[in-house]
Amino acid sequence: MPAPLIEINEVYKSYRREHLEIPVLEKISLTVAAGEFLALMGPSGSGKTTLLNLIAGIDRPDRGTIRIGGIEIGSLGESDLARWRSRHIGFIFQLYNLIPVLTAVENVELPLLLTPLSKKQRREHAELALNVVGLSDRMRHYPRQLSGGQEQRVGIARAIVTDPTLLVADEPTGDLDKTSARDVMDLLSRLNKDFSKTIVMVTHDPRAAEQARTVRHLDKGTLI
Repeated sequence: MPAPLIEINEVYKSYRREHLEIPVLEKISLTVAAGEFLALMGPSGSGKTTLLNLIAGIDRPDRGTIRIGGIEIGSLGESDLARWRSRHIGFIFQLYNLIPVLTAVENVELPLLLTPLSKKQRREHAELALNVVGLSDRMRHYPRQLSGGQEQRVGIARAIVTDPTLLVADEPTGDLDKTSARDVMDLLSRLNKDFSKTIVMVTHDPRAAEQARTVRHLDKGTLI
């Protein structure tokens, strides 16, 4: 069996609203092997995106531990955590989050600005990532000149350009038509199978979840 990449132990997370403490995740324990493709499903408000944000180091648990690649990320300071995220996490968003005044290749280059790569090396890496997602002929196009499916593929290229340890995807097909959604999921499946990328994906779409190797369900903050 592959070694575990993600180890979550007894994680609890709540949010405060005035004087109320509202539990979102309760006693979550989960192990994800390197090279896994995990889909997290569940009704709205079940805690899927909160769990994804904890895994990605965007948020911190109230109690419990999250270890990724042997590092307990909850113990990192803010600056160390930001550096860890930039090196190890690739984000794929539902609404793409592309900058409209930048071309596709310039959008993909953005995460590389935090690296010591030269301008020439950054451009080479960005072009390679766009080639992987099948958009080598759209590098100089702006987001407004692309379809929704193409925009999402640019977003995926941006997520993989740093060769991250883990890809996290939050409803990656949520804003796409059926055909574009299938194309995006085929691409994620290929990244998992051909490039051994570990992927954790939140989705409400059963067709998207079918591409994952493992599906876990959340209900009222508990894994079932």
